[in-house]
Amino acid sequence: MIENYLISYGTPVTLAAALDLILRITTLILGCFIANIGSKKYLIKLAHMAVKRSKTKWDDELIKQKFFRKVSYFIPALLIYLFAPWALNDFPHAAMLLQRATNAYMIIIALISIDALLKAIVDVYQNFPTARKHPIGGYIQATEIILFFLGGILILAVVLDKSPWGLLSLLGGLTAVLILVFKDILLGFIAGIQLSFNNMVTVGDWIEMPKYGADGDVIEINLTTVKVRNWDKTVTTIPAYSLISDSFKNWRGMSESGGRRIKRAIYIDMNTIKFCNDTMLERFRKFQHLRDYLDKKITEIEEYNKEFKFDTTELINGRRLTNVGTFRAYIVEYLRRHPKIHQDMTFLIRHLTPASNGLPIEIYVFSNDQVWANYEAIQADIFDHILAVAPEFELRIFQNPSGADFSKLV
Repeated sequence: MIENYLISYGTPVTLAAALDLILRITTLILGCFIANIGSKKYLIKLAHMAVKRSKTKWDDELIKQKFFRKVSYFIPALLIYLFAPWALNDFPHAAMLLQRATNAYMIIIALISIDALLKAIVDVYQNFPTARKHPIGGYIQATEIILFFLGGILILAVVLDKSPWGLLSLLGGLTAVLILVFKDILLGFIAGIQLSFNNMVTVGDWIEMPKYGADGDVIEINLTTVKVRNWDKTVTTIPAYSLISDSFKNWRGMSESGGRRIKRAIYIDMNTIKFCNDTMLERFRKFQHLRDYLDKKITEIEEYNKEFKFDTTELINGRRLTNVGTFRAYIVEYLRRHPKIHQDMTFLIRHLTPASNGLPIEIYVFSNDQVWANYEAIQADIFDHILAVAPEFELRIFQNPSGADFSKLV
């Protein structure tokens, strides 16, 4: 039966020759099987032991990416390539086809191994301080695309027994089609270069991009997209080139400055604004934050009024302290002594334009704690105190009347 099968392919052989052929093929298969087991059991184990004894950390990433296991597949493939002519000595055409297939297989192994090596490089690079400002994920992905593209060309060249340069020249005529197919990748790659060189956005930055519903931390920058984890724990994916063509807000400057802005106004009912009389001033002197301010301000005003001979028996003559001005001075002193306010950054307590809802007093300062939860707690504590202390200056905070206010009219 075996003789007839072999003779049908034009190779008349004896039964002994057929058995010899089967024995050679079996020996080759068995040798590859043993080599595969041996490489995984001993060579990979030795490589892992050497890595664990090493003091460096970068080689640990090679184990994590299974680099040595992937490289071990070369050994059985190399045995097939070398001994295929021996195993199929009576079938040179079949041996050649088997070697071609083995070459294609080894190219695939090489691509997979290089891919694992590149991923290990990315993981190692993430541990360096420069990784946050200059991520290389996009460049590694571009390199992988080029390698797999060239690898595909080589595999086709090996299988078809053609020159790879001829295949490349053939694909050169399809440049327009390739550009159209890989448009997003090309735009993303160019955008990644611009983002990196201009240091526009890095992993860990807090960015806002309302067009895409993004408001949170950048968690990944790759070749075509930027991933943002929003504060509600959802993830928004933004095309990388959109960060170049559209506008977005990056809060990195705030985090690097050492302070976080507090900008909020309270509204004073203007009906409660008045000059301070002696009784009020005596009571205000008991406020520790105002004692030095009042001593200095009262002396200054008295000297001014005497210099210009104002008749102070009338309230409108000369200069006088007001309850709202004294309240503003109190806020300044209170915040100047607050341990959570950054004293070296912009510090403003100012009046805004009076409106129908009262006189706005805006607090424009910076906290020295940038953590969101801490920042909100600091801001809340400050305004809790300011709102509570306003009645001590005979001021009323403006708010629109509610149901409880109307019930008092009944």
